[in-house]
Amino acid sequence: MVYIVLLGSAVVMATPFFWMITTSLKDKYQALRVPPVWIPNPAHWENYPAAWNSAPFGRYFLNSVFLAVTSTLGDLITATLAAYAFAKMNFLGKSVLFALLLGTLMIPGEMLLVPSFILVKRIGWYNTYQVLIVPWITSVFGIFLLRQFFRTLPDELWDSARLDGCSRLRFLLQIAVPLVRPGIATLALFSFIGSWNAFLWVLIMTDKVELRTVPVGLRFFMMEMGTEYHLLMAAATMAVVPVLILFLLAQKQFIQGIARTGLR
Repeated sequence: MVYIVLLGSAVVMATPFFWMITTSLKDKYQALRVPPVWIPNPAHWENYPAAWNSAPFGRYFLNSVFLAVTSTLGDLITATLAAYAFAKMNFLGKSVLFALLLGTLMIPGEMLLVPSFILVKRIGWYNTYQVLIVPWITSVFGIFLLRQFFRTLPDELWDSARLDGCSRLRFLLQIAVPLVRPGIATLALFSFIGSWNAFLWVLIMTDKVELRTVPVGLRFFMMEMGTEYHLLMAAATMAVVPVLILFLLAQKQFIQGIARTGLR
Protein backbone atom coordinates (compact mmCIF):
# COMPACT_ATOMS: atom_id res chain seq x y z
CA MET A 1 0.00 0.00 0.00
CA VAL A 2 2.86 2.37 0.75
CA TYR A 3 4.35 1.86 -2.71
CA ILE A 4 0.94 2.33 -4.32
CA VAL A 5 0.45 5.65 -2.52
CA LEU A 6 3.97 6.78 -3.44
CA LEU A 7 3.44 5.76 -7.06
CA GLY A 8 0.15 7.67 -7.22
CA SER A 9 1.82 10.74 -5.69
CA ALA A 10 4.66 10.50 -8.22
CA VAL A 11 2.17 10.37 -11.10
CA VAL A 12 0.34 13.45 -9.77
CA MET A 13 3.61 15.35 -9.43
CA ALA A 14 4.92 14.31 -12.85
CA THR A 15 1.72 14.94 -14.86
CA PRO A 16 2.17 18.75 -15.20
CA PHE A 17 5.74 18.28 -16.44
CA PHE A 18 4.60 15.60 -18.89
CA TRP A 19 1.84 17.91 -20.14
CA MET A 20 4.30 20.79 -20.51
CA ILE A 21 6.73 18.71 -22.59
CA THR A 22 4.07 17.15 -24.83
CA THR A 23 2.33 20.49 -25.38
CA SER A 24 5.66 22.01 -26.42
CA LEU A 25 5.69 19.53 -29.32
CA LYS A 26 2.14 20.22 -30.53
CA ASP A 27 0.93 22.68 -33.10
CA LYS A 28 -1.31 25.59 -32.18
CA TYR A 29 -4.55 23.70 -32.78
CA GLN A 30 -3.55 20.50 -30.96
CA ALA A 31 -2.58 22.54 -27.90
CA LEU A 32 -6.14 23.92 -27.67
CA ARG A 33 -8.08 20.82 -28.71
CA VAL A 34 -10.84 19.46 -26.46
CA PRO A 35 -10.67 16.63 -25.48
CA PRO A 36 -6.94 17.16 -25.04
CA VAL A 37 -4.33 15.46 -27.20
CA TRP A 38 -1.83 13.75 -24.88
CA ILE A 39 0.69 12.57 -27.47
CA PRO A 40 1.43 15.00 -30.34
CA ASN A 41 1.36 13.52 -33.80
CA PRO A 42 3.53 14.61 -35.49
CA ALA A 43 5.99 16.17 -33.04
CA HIS A 44 6.77 19.79 -33.89
CA TRP A 45 10.38 20.25 -32.79
CA GLU A 46 10.48 23.56 -34.60
CA ASN A 47 8.53 25.06 -31.67
CA TYR A 48 11.76 25.33 -29.68
CA PRO A 49 13.73 27.53 -32.12
CA ALA A 50 10.52 29.48 -32.80
CA ALA A 51 10.03 30.16 -29.10
CA TRP A 52 13.69 31.07 -28.65
CA ASN A 53 13.60 33.55 -31.55
CA SER A 54 10.26 35.09 -30.59
CA ALA A 55 11.92 37.18 -27.88
CA PRO A 56 15.50 37.90 -26.74
CA PHE A 57 15.62 34.72 -24.66
CA GLY A 58 19.39 34.58 -24.92
CA ARG A 59 19.53 37.81 -22.90
CA TYR A 60 16.84 36.55 -20.53
CA PHE A 61 18.78 33.36 -19.80
CA LEU A 62 22.02 35.27 -19.32
CA ASN A 63 20.33 37.60 -16.83
CA SER A 64 18.72 34.70 -14.97
CA VAL A 65 21.99 32.79 -14.67
CA PHE A 66 23.90 35.88 -13.53
CA LEU A 67 21.30 36.88 -10.93
CA ALA A 68 20.81 33.34 -9.64
CA VAL A 69 24.54 32.63 -9.27
CA THR A 70 25.42 35.95 -7.59
CA SER A 71 22.40 35.84 -5.26
CA THR A 72 23.16 32.25 -4.30
CA LEU A 73 26.81 32.98 -3.54
CA GLY A 74 25.87 36.02 -1.47
CA ASP A 75 23.22 34.07 0.41
CA LEU A 76 25.65 31.26 1.21
CA ILE A 77 28.29 33.67 2.56
CA THR A 78 25.99 35.79 4.73
CA ALA A 79 23.85 32.88 5.94
CA THR A 80 26.91 30.82 6.88
CA LEU A 81 28.45 33.62 8.95
CA ALA A 82 25.19 34.56 10.69
CA ALA A 83 24.12 30.95 11.30
CA TYR A 84 27.44 30.06 12.90
CA ALA A 85 27.23 33.11 15.16
CA PHE A 86 23.72 32.21 16.31
CA ALA A 87 24.63 28.55 16.81
CA LYS A 88 28.07 28.62 18.43
CA MET A 89 28.81 32.12 19.74
CA ASN A 90 27.47 33.86 22.83
CA PHE A 91 26.61 37.54 22.68
CA LEU A 92 24.16 39.88 24.34
CA GLY A 93 20.58 39.53 23.11
CA LYS A 94 21.23 36.51 20.89
CA SER A 95 17.94 34.78 21.64
CA VAL A 96 15.88 37.96 21.26
CA LEU A 97 17.60 38.90 18.02
CA PHE A 98 17.10 35.42 16.57
CA ALA A 99 13.41 35.46 17.56
CA LEU A 100 12.96 38.82 15.84
CA LEU A 101 14.74 37.47 12.80
CA LEU A 102 12.39 34.49 12.62
CA GLY A 103 9.44 36.82 13.11
CA THR A 104 10.17 38.48 9.79
CA LEU A 105 9.22 35.21 8.09
CA MET A 106 5.62 35.90 9.12
CA ILE A 107 5.49 39.11 7.07
CA PRO A 108 4.10 38.49 3.55
CA GLY A 109 6.51 39.66 0.90
CA GLU A 110 3.72 41.43 -0.98
CA MET A 111 3.31 43.85 1.95
CA LEU A 112 6.86 45.08 1.42
CA LEU A 113 6.61 45.73 -2.31
CA VAL A 114 5.32 49.33 -2.08
CA PRO A 115 7.82 50.58 0.54
CA SER A 116 10.58 48.68 -1.22
CA PHE A 117 9.66 50.29 -4.54
CA ILE A 118 9.72 53.77 -2.96
CA LEU A 119 13.10 53.07 -1.36
CA VAL A 120 14.54 51.73 -4.61
CA LYS A 121 13.40 54.82 -6.52
CA ARG A 122 14.86 57.19 -3.93
CA ILE A 123 18.31 55.59 -3.88
CA GLY A 124 18.42 55.41 -7.68
CA TRP A 125 18.50 51.64 -8.03
CA TYR A 126 15.46 51.31 -10.27
CA ASN A 127 16.35 49.49 -13.50
CA THR A 128 19.73 48.33 -12.21
CA TYR A 129 21.29 44.98 -11.44
CA GLN A 130 21.83 46.06 -7.82
CA VAL A 131 18.11 46.00 -7.08
CA LEU A 132 17.86 42.47 -8.46
CA ILE A 133 20.81 41.12 -6.46
CA VAL A 134 21.46 43.01 -3.21
CA PRO A 135 18.07 42.39 -1.50
CA TRP A 136 18.50 38.64 -2.01
CA ILE A 137 22.09 38.07 -0.88
CA THR A 138 20.80 36.89 2.48
CA SER A 139 17.72 35.08 3.75
CA VAL A 140 16.24 34.33 7.15
CA PHE A 141 15.38 30.83 6.00
CA GLY A 142 19.02 30.18 5.07
CA ILE A 143 20.23 31.41 8.46
CA PHE A 144 17.71 29.20 10.25
CA LEU A 145 18.55 26.16 8.13
CA LEU A 146 22.32 26.36 8.58
CA ARG A 147 21.96 27.18 12.27
CA GLN A 148 20.30 23.80 12.77
CA PHE A 149 23.29 22.12 11.14
CA PHE A 150 25.90 24.06 13.09
CA ARG A 151 24.13 23.18 16.35
CA THR A 152 24.77 19.48 15.69
CA LEU A 153 28.55 20.03 15.83
CA PRO A 154 30.02 19.20 19.27
CA ASP A 155 31.54 22.11 21.18
CA GLU A 156 34.62 19.97 21.81
CA LEU A 157 35.69 20.60 18.22
CA TRP A 158 36.02 24.31 18.86
CA ASP A 159 37.71 23.75 22.22
CA SER A 160 40.31 21.51 20.61
CA ALA A 161 40.88 23.92 17.73
CA ARG A 162 41.21 26.87 20.10
CA LEU A 163 43.91 25.07 22.09
CA ASP A 164 45.86 24.73 18.84
CA GLY A 165 45.60 28.48 18.24
CA CYS A 166 42.80 28.35 15.64
CA SER A 167 40.76 31.52 15.13
CA ARG A 168 36.98 31.59 14.81
CA LEU A 169 37.07 32.32 11.10
CA ARG A 170 39.63 29.61 10.37
CA PHE A 171 37.62 27.10 12.42
CA LEU A 172 34.50 28.02 10.49
CA LEU A 173 36.10 27.70 7.05
CA GLN A 174 38.31 24.64 7.59
CA ILE A 175 36.33 22.56 10.09
CA ALA A 176 32.71 23.64 10.50
CA VAL A 177 31.78 24.35 6.87
CA PRO A 178 33.00 20.96 5.52
CA LEU A 179 30.99 19.19 8.21
CA VAL A 180 27.75 20.94 7.25
CA ARG A 181 28.23 20.55 3.50
CA PRO A 182 24.82 18.87 2.97
CA GLY A 183 23.09 21.85 4.55
CA ILE A 184 25.03 24.30 2.39
CA ALA A 185 24.15 22.31 -0.73
CA THR A 186 20.48 22.33 0.31
CA LEU A 187 20.50 26.09 0.84
CA ALA A 188 22.31 26.63 -2.47
CA LEU A 189 19.65 24.65 -4.31
CA PHE A 190 16.76 26.49 -2.65
CA SER A 191 18.41 29.87 -3.19
CA PHE A 192 19.18 29.19 -6.86
CA ILE A 193 15.64 28.00 -7.57
CA GLY A 194 14.15 31.00 -5.77
CA SER A 195 16.31 33.44 -7.73
CA TRP A 196 15.72 31.64 -11.02
CA ASN A 197 11.93 31.69 -10.55
CA ALA A 198 11.75 35.30 -9.32
CA PHE A 199 8.94 37.03 -11.17
CA LEU A 200 7.08 39.74 -9.25
CA TRP A 201 10.16 41.55 -7.94
CA VAL A 202 11.82 41.67 -11.37
CA LEU A 203 8.56 42.76 -13.01
CA ILE A 204 8.04 45.67 -10.62
CA MET A 205 11.63 46.86 -10.19
CA THR A 206 12.58 46.91 -13.88
CA ASP A 207 11.00 47.99 -17.13
CA LYS A 208 13.95 47.47 -19.47
CA VAL A 209 14.09 44.44 -21.74
CA GLU A 210 17.83 44.19 -21.09
CA LEU A 211 17.20 43.44 -17.40
CA ARG A 212 14.32 40.99 -17.73
CA THR A 213 14.70 37.34 -16.69
CA VAL A 214 13.24 34.12 -18.06
CA PRO A 215 10.05 34.03 -15.90
CA VAL A 216 9.20 37.59 -16.93
CA GLY A 217 10.08 36.81 -20.54
CA LEU A 218 7.51 34.01 -20.63
CA ARG A 219 4.81 36.69 -20.46
CA PHE A 220 5.68 37.50 -24.07
CA PHE A 221 3.50 34.59 -25.22
CA MET A 222 0.43 35.91 -23.36
CA MET A 223 -1.00 38.49 -25.71
CA GLU A 224 -4.34 40.21 -26.19
CA MET A 225 -5.12 37.95 -29.15
CA GLY A 226 -4.63 34.84 -27.01
CA THR A 227 -1.87 32.76 -25.51
CA GLU A 228 0.47 30.80 -27.77
CA TYR A 229 0.43 27.73 -25.55
CA HIS A 230 2.67 25.54 -27.70
CA LEU A 231 5.40 28.19 -27.79
CA LEU A 232 4.87 29.07 -24.12
CA MET A 233 5.35 25.43 -23.10
CA ALA A 234 8.45 25.15 -25.30
CA ALA A 235 9.97 28.19 -23.59
CA ALA A 236 8.92 26.90 -20.17
CA THR A 237 10.60 23.54 -20.88
CA MET A 238 13.84 25.30 -21.74
CA ALA A 239 13.53 27.36 -18.54
CA VAL A 240 13.20 24.20 -16.41
CA VAL A 241 16.32 22.50 -17.82
CA PRO A 242 18.98 24.46 -15.81
CA VAL A 243 17.17 23.86 -12.52
CA LEU A 244 16.74 20.17 -13.34
CA ILE A 245 20.45 19.80 -14.13
CA LEU A 246 21.39 21.54 -10.87
CA PHE A 247 19.09 19.28 -8.86
CA LEU A 248 20.51 16.14 -10.46
CA LEU A 249 24.05 17.29 -9.65
CA ALA A 250 23.20 18.17 -6.04
CA GLN A 251 20.64 15.43 -5.43
CA LYS A 252 22.76 13.39 -3.01
CA GLN A 253 23.74 16.37 -0.89
CA PHE A 254 20.18 17.71 -1.01
CA ILE A 255 18.68 14.46 0.32
CA GLN A 256 21.31 14.26 3.06
CA GLY A 257 20.58 17.86 4.02
CA ILE A 258 16.85 17.27 4.32
CA ALA A 259 17.37 14.03 6.26
CA ARG A 260 19.91 15.47 8.70
CA THR A 261 17.89 18.62 9.45
CA GLY A 262 15.48 16.64 11.61
CA LEU A 263 17.99 14.46 13.47
CA ARG A 264 18.03 16.64 16.52
